[in-house]
Amino acid sequence: MTENKPEVKHAGKFYVEIDGKEAVCEYFFKDANTIVFPHTFVPEELRGRGLAGQLVKTALEFAKTHNLKVIPVCSYVKRYLEKHPEYKDLIA
Repeated sequence: MTENKPEVKHAGKFYVEIDGKEAVCEYFFKDANTIVFPHTFVPEELRGRGLAGQLVKTALEFAKTHNLKVIPVCSYVKRYLEKHPEYKDLIA
């Protein structure tokens, strides 16, 4: 499998596009120091490739790099944070 690196092409989502389908981790800024992750979605055709995990990891690394606190509204992001305690200090 070729690794698909998530990217941000415009504000509001980290995403990977494969075969015209888009897997996303959406975000918005609550304020200058806090980022909210309300939704993560992977189309059925792209599931099972670890894309959601890649997207969330990229999103959390973005938050870490920019010294942002995270509000995980999305259930997938919440579960990811539970499984990856190295990011617990980011939670607002």
